[in-house]
Amino acid sequence: METRRLLLAVTLSFAVLMLWSYFFPSKPTPRVQPPAAESAATTDPGSSAAPDRPAGAAKPASPGSAVAPAPAPALPAAPEVFAAAEQQVVLDGGRLKAIFTNRGAQLLSMTDRPDRQKNAEPIELVRPRTGGLYPYALVDAKQRSLPVNDALFAVARGADGRSVTFRYRGPQGSVEKSFAFDPKGLLQVQVRFDGTEGWGVAFGPGVRNPTADQLHSQFERRAAVLKIGNEVRVEEAKKAESAKSISAGTVRWVGLEDTYFLAAAIPQEGVERVLIQPLLMETPADEKAAAHYVPMPPVDDLSSEQKDMVREYRVVLQAAGNSLSLASFWGAKEYDRLQALPYGLQDTVALGSLRFLALPLLACLHWIHDHVIANYGWAIVLMTVVIKLLLLPLTHHSTVSMRKMQKLNPKIQAIRDRYRTKLRDKAGRPNLESQRKMNDEVMALYKAEKVNPAGGCLPLVLQMPILFAFYRLLTTAAELRGAPWIMWITDLSIKDPYYMLPIVMGLTQFLQVLWSPQVGDPMQRRLFLFMPLMMTVFFLSFPSGLVLYWLTNSILTIAQQGVYNRFMPMTKTTT
Repeated sequence: METRRLLLAVTLSFAVLMLWSYFFPSKPTPRVQPPAAESAATTDPGSSAAPDRPAGAAKPASPGSAVAPAPAPALPAAPEVFAAAEQQVVLDGGRLKAIFTNRGAQLLSMTDRPDRQKNAEPIELVRPRTGGLYPYALVDAKQRSLPVNDALFAVARGADGRSVTFRYRGPQGSVEKSFAFDPKGLLQVQVRFDGTEGWGVAFGPGVRNPTADQLHSQFERRAAVLKIGNEVRVEEAKKAESAKSISAGTVRWVGLEDTYFLAAAIPQEGVERVLIQPLLMETPADEKAAAHYVPMPPVDDLSSEQKDMVREYRVVLQAAGNSLSLASFWGAKEYDRLQALPYGLQDTVALGSLRFLALPLLACLHWIHDHVIANYGWAIVLMTVVIKLLLLPLTHHSTVSMRKMQKLNPKIQAIRDRYRTKLRDKAGRPNLESQRKMNDEVMALYKAEKVNPAGGCLPLVLQMPILFAFYRLLTTAAELRGAPWIMWITDLSIKDPYYMLPIVMGLTQFLQVLWSPQVGDPMQRRLFLFMPLMMTVFFLSFPSGLVLYWLTNSILTIAQQGVYNRFMPMTKTTT
């Protein structure tokens, strides 16, 4: 009985629940989607669908799963940046003019026009070459050309005509190079490269386009030059043997130079090391064709043909990361121009130990050229007159002293004649005691007559440093390179092509000796007459400006001696 009642109650309860759910249905509860990683881990093995995951995300662990999750689609690649054709870009830097190509964003040409020579032709500072890198090309850690040097960069020119930015992004990497002339005439360079580690920016080889004679001349300077701290180091290209690597932290600037021109880089940021690499110049048979440069092998591996090749240097600035910046100087080594820059580049003007004399001479030449006559030849003539006037008190004292010595010549000659037979013994050996007594008598005579035997040499002693300073000045000052004087003298920094100036100078030297007071013994006087010939031979290859200075000085000396001969007649001496 109880059992039937229990079954009846369960049946009625089930019926009530069924009727309630029919007439009052409940709202479905929303289902929460599990995270992607969890969903992937619990995906039905039989299902082909799999949730997406970000590109590059780690593959989730799915033990028990037989199917790996599908890869996520890659993010859109950055668009390529390049140019469709090669083109050139010209930047105006005032006296400098730069021409770039968008192929590798390299410098094809840099010309400099001297300020003080209005009619002078611009000087090309970048050498043409075949199959080689031009300045500001990129190299790898072993100084080999990078493929991006052949890529065509997109060009963004500055509105002022003084700046340009080159951009490339493609199979060869991602590169951006910016070039801009600042108000001081320096070329500011910024390079960013997302690619090979240890990359660097190269420039060179050499600077300017020397002739074949200049390349082999012992007087022409070709070198890599750098300033480490306060020390300037010069690496002569003719003596190049191996590459040199210097930490950029100690280098203030590095450059390539010849006698008159300089291409220098001043590291700003991002430069780790400075490399100086020697190259060999393969000269083509056609003199008008461009040369080809190849890395120089170790000295021991040089062939006989390679030993005779011209050697040059190339500079590489190696980057510390993916960008670097530097300032570049291109142009003539004009002292005042370099001194106006805060880097000490004026130290590249090789004036030697007589710098303290050469610099005032250069300043004087500039002043005469800029304010009196715009011709360096006549400026040299006028400056020689000024120097002669400044030394006039000394030359007057010297001339008076030499004329007093001339009057003493007969007495001195008598003393020497008296000791002539006593200066050697019977065996022909020198008699030192007799020589000492003779010299004592001569000096006593000088003292009694108040004559200084060295007084006549003092002006010459003072003239020689000025002569040497002029020599260094005229062979190193870029301002005088190509400066004309008159007629056939078109460049005061090189020798007279017809040797007319040295010959005329030799003749004036001979007249000067003839008109000078005749002192000393006959042998000494014969040597004095031989000196003009020696001076003429020496001056044949000297710069015309130096010969002009010495010629002008000789003419002024002859004029001065003519005045003395008129008012202080010389005593005739016999030989």
